[in-house]
Amino acid sequence: MTRYVLVPGACHGGWWYDPITTGLRRAGHAADAVTLSGLDPSGPAAPSANLDTHIEEVTSILATHEEAVVLVGHSYGGAVITGAADRLPAQVHTLVYLDAFVPEDGDSCARMTNRQQRDWYLSGSAATGLGLAPLPFFDDRARPHPIGSLLQAVRLTGAHKTIARRHYVLAAAPSWLPLSPFGAVAEPLRADPNWTVTDLDAPHNLLANGGAELLELLLAHA
Repeated sequence: MTRYVLVPGACHGGWWYDPITTGLRRAGHAADAVTLSGLDPSGPAAPSANLDTHIEEVTSILATHEEAVVLVGHSYGGAVITGAADRLPAQVHTLVYLDAFVPEDGDSCARMTNRQQRDWYLSGSAATGLGLAPLPFFDDRARPHPIGSLLQAVRLTGAHKTIARRHYVLAAAPSWLPLSPFGAVAEPLRADPNWTVTDLDAPHNLLANGGAELLELLLAHA
């Protein structure tokens, strides 16, 4: 049995991974999909949450498990899993980034993204200055995302780079890739022997077509 800990992207909760967690459990594995502060559709807002808040929440989950896990992050979740893995590298045997940010020390999501996404950060949080409004095509359960988590720079020691298995999954659908900030993230990793990069013919919502290909990929890391 392998344990998976899965972190969603901005505005989404652990429910986004439902097709994946169901498939992992049917295959005999354990799967914890995390809903970070402020992103529970029935829970309270968390306007003061920042990137450290979310990293600490995932770190706390890792600390409860005796075995090392497969740690998965989608989009914004890439910044979170990097920070958590840097704090507890012995608790992670594989890192999987799903069309996600891969920060270096001092990076923020706002710094790493492209101009179009940065404009969304600014315009989407303008009404309150506290939460980034979900985009119209997001799931109905999506919540405003604490803007501080996208602006705060991550602090890394480099310990996460001792994790030998690192996999990047690029959403490479022709309709998405020209708009994506993540093509530029994936390209240098292709030449890095410490990384495996896989292209999926899917939009940024890698579960839009049901997620069967993504589930197969994750099961390969069991």
